[in-house]
Amino acid sequence: MLKGLVAYFYANSNRSNLNCNRNSDNRNSNREITLLFKLKMKTYKKLYEQIISKKNLLESYKKARKGKSKKEYVKEFDSNYPYEISKLYKELKNKTYLPSKLNKFIVRDPKTRTIHSSKFRDRIVHHAIVNILNTIYDKIFICDSFASRKNKGTHNAVKRFEYFVNKVSKNGTLTKKKFNNNSIKGFILKADFKHYFDTIDHEVLINILRKKIDDEETINLIKLILYNFETEKGKGLPLGNYTSQFFANIYLNELDYYIKHTLKVRYYIRYVDDFVIVEEDKRKLEYYLEHIKYFLPCLKLKLHENKTKISPLRNGVTFLGYRVFYNYKLLRKRNIKHFLRRLEDNLELYNKNELTEEQLKNKLSGWFGYAKFANTYNFRKKIISDINRKIYKPIITN
Repeated sequence: MLKGLVAYFYANSNRSNLNCNRNSDNRNSNREITLLFKLKMKTYKKLYEQIISKKNLLESYKKARKGKSKKEYVKEFDSNYPYEISKLYKELKNKTYLPSKLNKFIVRDPKTRTIHSSKFRDRIVHHAIVNILNTIYDKIFICDSFASRKNKGTHNAVKRFEYFVNKVSKNGTLTKKKFNNNSIKGFILKADFKHYFDTIDHEVLINILRKKIDDEETINLIKLILYNFETEKGKGLPLGNYTSQFFANIYLNELDYYIKHTLKVRYYIRYVDDFVIVEEDKRKLEYYLEHIKYFLPCLKLKLHENKTKISPLRNGVTFLGYRVFYNYKLLRKRNIKHFLRRLEDNLELYNKNELTEEQLKNKLSGWFGYAKFANTYNFRKKIISDINRKIYKPIITN
């Protein structure tokens, strides 16, 4: 797959100047949208027929309703789903389909986010698109891209990170001036992007998709989804759309390839817009960071300056909800505070019989799954004791 890889480097003083426009000074604000490498890839035709097929729409309907069968809007669709699927198929086939306006609301989990949710029938279309395109793209994503992919996820990303730390530190070799058993050798570059989902450029994304998709009907359907939401003209993906995470992965796959195949970085992990690189030598990370910054204008992205830094591994690293040290993992304090606030509210609802035992268990199970992955045995034991003390009918015993 790497045959045909081409990288453009330009001499500028004592450094390689990596531009998107073959311009030696990199000062042109109206850069052409080109990538620093090109891969000869197989392209796919006649995808639209697969996307809108009744078989795919029915499968997508089942996926869209999973875990939401008790919602009123799902029940309404369920009551006459053969007709609704057939209607959706005809609209897509006749090119009369138009997505509905997104519903906007705020969530705090614990970070405050603006979510835009689609109508249920539009979610079916989103699943239908991803069902087909995922078979094309998942096999070209790098191994160490962990978001929204089967058999990946946060826990596997953290395990992979720990494996990288072990390799770089040579099995936990301590620094000369150690202050505890976590004072291991090595450094980490941790970064994310400034307003990533809000700044994804529609034109850049479409150009990236065209490298694999040689089907104008599919491209036009994707444009309908994209143009249904804008943070500013020609930019933005809505948090809450199933397609958003998928397209976000495709967008940053360009960066993944640059980092892995041009910069030849070995210990790199990305989860949505967070990424880390682990190295023994701090100067290598400084070199990588400089070249990544030169590359990003191709994607019309910027790193978040306050959240992008190089630090020693001995300090521990906050990564995907955990504070990771060499010998143990802790939960983020912010996540603990958020959980305890929500716990009090849920216990109060349970005691008022406004929340069933099953509903309370479901709300707690996800958090305990998250907590168990860290070194939290005593903390979880205390939480369980507190829960059973505060409710009229104990429901958790271990």
